[in-house]
Amino acid sequence: MANTAALTGFNGLRDIRRSPASHLAEALEAGSVPGTVVLKEGPFQTMAGVRVAPGSAEGSRIAAVTGGLPARCGEVAGTDSISVLWLGPSEFLVVAPEEAHDSLDGNLIGSLTAALGNAPGQVVDLSANRTTFELSGPRARAVLEKGCALDLHPRSFTPGTALATEVGNIPVVLEKTGEDSFRIFPRASFAEFLGRWLLDGMREYASPEVP
Repeated sequence: MANTAALTGFNGLRDIRRSPASHLAEALEAGSVPGTVVLKEGPFQTMAGVRVAPGSAEGSRIAAVTGGLPARCGEVAGTDSISVLWLGPSEFLVVAPEEAHDSLDGNLIGSLTAALGNAPGQVVDLSANRTTFELSGPRARAVLEKGCALDLHPRSFTPGTALATEVGNIPVVLEKTGEDSFRIFPRASFAEFLGRWLLDGMREYASPEVP
């Protein structure tokens, strides 16, 4: 019999929800090699798709909420807690921690919607549309290079860069967050395939089992 008390209200639902790659948690931990390459899921981040002309009045209002808008392909703008990724000349992906969502007493989606007002453009809550994989370590780039056509050399793909691309034939947004760290944003429906693809790419760095 279902625990109806646990299902009462949002907090109850929050306790029982599952992220798109939650069933891979043990595999991600087992497949990671500390000091070499580590894969984790960063679930439930607040995400919003924004379409707005950056030079317009509404674009300035949106920028005031997010801490800026990137001006060109590959740029990432924002603050310490909000990242704004460039998807097109007037299309952006806003990423923030889970607690920024309006359903958790945050106000990011509402603030973006209010900033746009009745002007041309769009603000869409995409928090349930994607998940986030965090890949880090000295071999993280080598794993990605097995299935990503981008030039990921540090001279070309520097920290603070994000581009729409494919990893393992899966459409993603790939962000470089540090010298040896990346965030990968696939659609939720591709989470299992991409997670297992990344694990397979990491396998050569795992220590061989002792007979």
